[in-house]
Amino acid sequence: MEKYPEVKKLMGHDPSLKWKVLLMVLFQFVSLYLVRDLSWGPLLILAYSLGGTINHSMTLAIHEISHNLAFGHSYPLRNRILGIFGNLPLGVPISISFKKYHLEHHRYQGDEERDVDIPTSIEGRLFTRSSTKFLWLFLQPLFYTLRPLFVRPKAVTPLEVINVTVQLLFDFLIYCLLGMKPVVYMVAGTLLSTGVHPIAGHFISEHYMFKKGYETYSYYGPLNALTFNVGYHNEHHDFPSVPGSRILQ
Repeated sequence: MEKYPEVKKLMGHDPSLKWKVLLMVLFQFVSLYLVRDLSWGPLLILAYSLGGTINHSMTLAIHEISHNLAFGHSYPLRNRILGIFGNLPLGVPISISFKKYHLEHHRYQGDEERDVDIPTSIEGRLFTRSSTKFLWLFLQPLFYTLRPLFVRPKAVTPLEVINVTVQLLFDFLIYCLLGMKPVVYMVAGTLLSTGVHPIAGHFISEHYMFKKGYETYSYYGPLNALTFNVGYHNEHHDFPSVPGSRILQ
């Protein structure tokens, strides 16, 4: 790295990340209030198009936070707390568990036993046609959630318990104050936006091997503006300590 001092200058936390997370959380809080009386059809359409886009963007903010890019490596607990806070509008607890596995994804990229981001060989054998692959896209949130439990199970950590507890209490509070529809809006937005959704295309572009020996790809299109530049994925894997906001520099 001493040969590339210009890259080293780009490393470090992004002070604006916490404010972006706060803004997205507040936007979704307002949305929860506004959708409380919608009929189910418009609510689900809005959950897919608007709420889902915000929630998926938040998952990528959580990705940045998992690398300690909100407050820096000197303040890991602050990063974890921000991740749990940013998790609230998603409806399902993911922040702490994601970090636990994601750093291994960087360390063991492409390892079928230790990299739970890549589909298993069973998935590869079951979903071989266009129709079944399309079905797999719908089920991707399920596979992404359950795959680590089967491929590389780990003990539950205290922070995971806190993440789950805070999330369930928040969901219950929203249910008590605003009813079931805002809760469905949160959860449906998260699940729909990680399946067949334009912003979810980065899952496929990042690590699904289309040519032997090439395990990481980059996407340079406009959706990077909504995904904290996660599309620049070769670059991210080369320099995970560079925030998405500076990866283009």
